[in-house]
Amino acid sequence: MSIWWSLHLRRDAASVPLARRLLLGTMETAGVDPDVSYDLSVALSEACANAVEHGGAVPSGSTSEAYRVTAYLDGEKCRIEVADSGPGFPHRQPPRQAHADDENGRGLCLIRELADHVHIGNKPGRGGAVVSFDKILKWQEGAPLVAV
Repeated sequence: MSIWWSLHLRRDAASVPLARRLLLGTMETAGVDPDVSYDLSVALSEACANAVEHGGAVPSGSTSEAYRVTAYLDGEKCRIEVADSGPGFPHRQPPRQAHADDENGRGLCLIRELADHVHIGNKPGRGGAVVSFDKILKWQEGAPLVAV
């Protein structure tokens, strides 16, 4: 079984729950375990919120009002990628670690906790950050689209 979709979303806070609901609906329809679906939806929400907040001005000074979310359910794994057109992450500097009492900056740490594998980087040759993560799927009993 393989399902994938891609969204081109406006950098607006209202786009975050839209992406999350689409992912949850896809997972529910496929028969993915609700706990796994929830973890991935929280990680997606954090990645989208980062794109909305930080994915604006590109190094040349122009702006982009959109970001892209792509989700792949392929076999036993789900992979999600969120890409924006902002300035990207600073070169040679890993994203800072947030403290438990920080009000901001915990999103990337949360994504790392909820996913099995995470890649955080910049688009090659162009402005923009890319956050991708994947997780091994668990299935509900009698799932209609379970991988064989």
